[in-house]
Amino acid sequence: MILYGLKNCDTCRKALKALPNAELVDVSTTSVPESILDQAISQFGDKVLNTKSTTWRGLDDSERGKAPKALLIAHPKLMKRPLISDGDALYLGWDKDTQAALLG
Repeated sequence: MILYGLKNCDTCRKALKALPNAELVDVSTTSVPESILDQAISQFGDKVLNTKSTTWRGLDDSERGKAPKALLIAHPKLMKRPLISDGDALYLGWDKDTQAALLG
């Protein structure tokens, strides 16, 4: 199980604590594989972008108009966190549904 997020993100820390077998990939230093990005965008659409983040608020309108994949490649911290890859399944965020699916 791989958790894509930020090592200093509180939500990612909570998820890591609950998922001791998960490996954290810090997106600020390591890119999310393109195949995972493609799968996340096809599964979650624009929800993969964290439009409440300071990174998003710092973008101008022309940047915000770009495709989600281009934005995530240019600004990896824009990704809603965590993005959890468990085999072929992807989970976005650490809400009750994700917790129920991964923790049983």
